[in-house]
Amino acid sequence: MNETGLRAAAAESVALQQRFVDANASLLCDVGRRILGALESGGKLLVFGNGGSAADAQHMAAELVGRYVRDRAALPALALTTDPSAVTAIANDFGFDDVFRRQVEAHGRPGDVALGISTSGRSANVVRALRYARERGLHTVGLTGRGGGDVAAVVDQLLDVSSDSTPRIQEVHALVVHLLCEVIEDEAAP
Repeated sequence: MNETGLRAAAAESVALQQRFVDANASLLCDVGRRILGALESGGKLLVFGNGGSAADAQHMAAELVGRYVRDRAALPALALTTDPSAVTAIANDFGFDDVFRRQVEAHGRPGDVALGISTSGRSANVVRALRYARERGLHTVGLTGRGGGDVAAVVDQLLDVSSDSTPRIQEVHALVVHLLCEVIEDEAAP
């Protein structure tokens, strides 16, 4: 790729990010407030995904447990991708499609928030965990692309990036993680 191609890719990313925020600003605020409400009521955020989405899940949990920008009380958030012993044992004993569902069963309680991230919206283990979470009284949020896929049918709130380009969707997902953390931290008690 040459400089022109790099500039075009960056321009495409920036334009998609702006379109997404313009179309979803109210929903982003609602999701952030919903997560904060759960956390302030004694609940927790369970966040999960595969590959780059696993990295986004870990990033979000770290920002909430640690801090995003300002010092404040730690907020209870778990990335269900960070315990290799649990992930591999569950995958071995039950199958990879259950690696997140089993952890939601263990850690999730009514009033918690389950946030599943899937670029395609079709990751079977994300869909299965979100469906289970919703059946058990957790508030469910999907962060997807490509129209939401199967995730769209099993969540209370859907943040879908209108694109078919995996890199561009992932770039918007990284922005969404930061924007949700910004909403949560801005409104959280010091």
